[in-house]
Amino acid sequence: MSLPELSLQIIYARLAWGLVAASMLLSVLPALLPKLFPALAQRTKLIVAVTVALVMVLPGAASPAYWLTLVFQYPSGLLTGYSLVALCARWNEKPVDFLLHPAFALLLTVLGVVLYLDAFGVLALGLYYHGFDADASAVLAVTMALAGVAAIWLRFGAGGAALLTGVLLFSLLRLPTGNLWDALLDPLLWAWALASLIAAACRYYIASKAGSQVQHTVAPDAKPELAQTRAGGME
Repeated sequence: MSLPELSLQIIYARLAWGLVAASMLLSVLPALLPKLFPALAQRTKLIVAVTVALVMVLPGAASPAYWLTLVFQYPSGLLTGYSLVALCARWNEKPVDFLLHPAFALLLTVLGVVLYLDAFGVLALGLYYHGFDADASAVLAVTMALAGVAAIWLRFGAGGAALLTGVLLFSLLRLPTGNLWDALLDPLLWAWALASLIAAACRYYIASKAGSQVQHTVAPDAKPELAQTRAGGME
């Protein structure tokens, strides 16, 4: 078991929470304040990013990262990776989906439920503690890295790049806590995955309901036409 230095964790918390906050602000400002930010220019994006970075690196309790870490612990490497990918996309004026891909959302949701039930003693599998084991974490890290490469190859670029970022942070620096599960999941990311999964289920339900309504609407219209055709043939 190898744990990161406390000073390195503090630096990581400042940087990671800065990435999360900056990516969120650049994503929601045009939607929340359309009159002030109808379209974020590069200069505005730079000002927002620099301001968030300066606020996050304030010493001690003056930094919002200090309180965010107390409430939510360290951001996972995967959440940091997603934030970095979203921030780069916003900077390059590319569209960013607010929801995770349904496949990633389902995987993270199930993983979070299992880990939380295990932590509460409902399952008592000891999965979280295996994240500190050198051999088990190495196998899982390699598996996750291959999954990230496969996701990029299958053109799930955001998820694959974020997953590779989380694995690299853990493999090279043991961040954020030295436990592989903390590199892949955190409460905020799990809540985001659950919300994305619920939204995807709602979309599927609405689409299927609309499709069934279209079928029911088209079917009655077809009968008079058929009747007219038959009547014309009889004449």
